[in-house]
Amino acid sequence: MPEQAKGPLAGVKVLDVTMNLAGPAAAMHLADFGADVIKVERPGRGDDTRRFVPAFKGESSSFMMINRNKRGLAIDLKSERGKEVFRNLVKQADVLVENFLKDTMNRLGLGYEALKEINPGLIYCGISGFGRTGPYSHLGGVDLIAQGMSGLMSTTGYGEGHPPLKTGAPICDVMTGMFGAMGVLAAVIHKRATGEGQFVDTSLMESGIAASFHQSSQYVGSGQAPVARGNVHPLSGPYEVFQTKDGWMTVAAGSDERWQRLANMLGRQEWIDDPRFAKTPERMENLDTVRELLTPYFLEKTRAEWMALMEEAGIPAGPILDTGEMFADQQTRHRNMVVEVEHSSVGKIETLGPAVKLSKSPASVRRAAPRLGEHSAEVLAEFGYSDAEIDDLLRDGVIELPEPLASAAE
Repeated sequence: MPEQAKGPLAGVKVLDVTMNLAGPAAAMHLADFGADVIKVERPGRGDDTRRFVPAFKGESSSFMMINRNKRGLAIDLKSERGKEVFRNLVKQADVLVENFLKDTMNRLGLGYEALKEINPGLIYCGISGFGRTGPYSHLGGVDLIAQGMSGLMSTTGYGEGHPPLKTGAPICDVMTGMFGAMGVLAAVIHKRATGEGQFVDTSLMESGIAASFHQSSQYVGSGQAPVARGNVHPLSGPYEVFQTKDGWMTVAAGSDERWQRLANMLGRQEWIDDPRFAKTPERMENLDTVRELLTPYFLEKTRAEWMALMEEAGIPAGPILDTGEMFADQQTRHRNMVVEVEHSSVGKIETLGPAVKLSKSPASVRRAAPRLGEHSAEVLAEFGYSDAEIDDLLRDGVIELPEPLASAAE
């Protein structure tokens, strides 16, 4: 490897046999923490995300965003020779992550029960739509379906008279990637203590359910299923969105103390003692009135002016940024949440940075996403294959390398 991983997972080898978002994201988090992640893809086609739009100089922006810090190996797992090569990789791997349908890897002879026979210490992470057990375990699942079946969509949007709404970001995919990585990290700790590998099982639906803390607490406490309420917090207010002179902003003044600060800041001390607004339960019953009272005030000033006032008053607030504004934001840049990497075919490109900062063994972005099969020869050589054996596998189509890049002179 030209780059030496510095994170806490340095030395951990991961086979990433995943596609789309949740699985690749789980493996990406492990790579950010220093694991040597090998992205295993189908020759000729690769991860379906490679065809997502938009394309940047011929490469999918989506694929590059989700597959940073990985090396690429293209291998035909349907061929017997490809399976043999893959098993040899498994013997030396610590972790395998896959997100196929329940029986896909079993049909290939590469499921957990088969692979743990050749590597008892293998940590095998299976990511799916609904989990590997239960009445839905045979079904495929995507983020949209999971958002609907987990209850999230029923509480997102504007309620009666409006259709259920999914979140802008594919939240179930994103969280499943985090939960999958978290499960692998727990399994790595267990393995270091006992030497035992294990099966890690998480799913999109379970991630959506796990996100419903507030909504589930409402149901448990009242016996009534909560409904969609737009940008309103289900338990306290005002905690929502307001339009200002130059755009939209969020204000979190839901607690009694923050409501009092907001009233004082606006010079409306009488709101503090008004029985309609004095305490959270009453404010929630009269939230439409609260909003009507506040709306004209916010239209009088810009977001920047309100942010200064809110900061001085100790009221959490923030401007609503579009993605371009977020990329340019000073806090985003200061925290290295947008970083530049060198891609082998497109050159310099921006990608997102790790969201967790460790003071002693930090995560990092060390390389861009691989082209399809970009490191096939390099990886196999590290796993003990000779140049002649690699050439033979290439000639027979068992593995694949990308076309050579045109030189600058050409």
